[in-house]
Amino acid sequence: MTQSIRKVCGCHSVDDVDTMRRRLLAGATAAGAVGLSAGVGTAATPEAKALYADPENPGLPSVDMEIDLSRTGLLVVDPQVDFLSEDGVTWGVVGESVTEQGTVDNIERLFKAAKEIGMQTFVSPHYYYPHDHQWNFEGTLEKTMHSIGMFDRPGPLDLTGFDGSGADWMPQYKPYIEDGKTVVCSPHKVHSPAQNDLNLQMRKRGIDKVILAGMSSNLCVQAHLYELLELGYEVAVVRDATAGAKVPEGDGYLAALINFRMVANGVWWTDDAVEKMMASV
Repeated sequence: MTQSIRKVCGCHSVDDVDTMRRRLLAGATAAGAVGLSAGVGTAATPEAKALYADPENPGLPSVDMEIDLSRTGLLVVDPQVDFLSEDGVTWGVVGESVTEQGTVDNIERLFKAAKEIGMQTFVSPHYYYPHDHQWNFEGTLEKTMHSIGMFDRPGPLDLTGFDGSGADWMPQYKPYIEDGKTVVCSPHKVHSPAQNDLNLQMRKRGIDKVILAGMSSNLCVQAHLYELLELGYEVAVVRDATAGAKVPEGDGYLAALINFRMVANGVWWTDDAVEKMMASV
């Protein structure tokens, strides 16, 4: 796990993190989620495609987003260890969804395609510093994230213990994110990009169309979708390049997918997204 960063931050002891993680795992087991031994799939499983299939007779009009390479950016939200690795503190509740959607590999496929065609790429990360643990009130998931030490760092200018921690990028994404071209925005603090510089960074580059992926589906990805739509962007969500928690309260991925269908300018599979990206050159 990410013990080194927890010790440096001082926000929570390792015992605190482990205790909360065990509670999360217990809840996930009650909801039917897989445990930490689950492997990460390379593509959405047939079972998942059937379970989350689009309706045969949709009641809503069909819309789609066309890619204009000069105006379109790839945005990946929270491509970090705590969400996407078996060693991450949330794997007990998101692992089943990540595995059945093939999320880890699908995000990498999007990164790779974007770099091959020269598409501008953005990352909206999630970090918590010691002062973020001094808030007077929290929402349900905020409270959970703070309690388990998720995305903790010792300070905004301090990278002590960052490498390999839960706040770090997934290792396979580092060549794409750390190539000197990807825009790593300031961190968002709750769910949406309302408090970071994502909008500024994209507008300064003439971006008004967004291909959206990352974690997690019904939280930060959905919040980014709503915020960007309100700001006048077109947004297509890549449905199998995200995933959600499965807990006794419900299936976060399914909740998000329903909303994606209702508000996004496109809901694509990774295969479709990559094909559209490559055809835009």
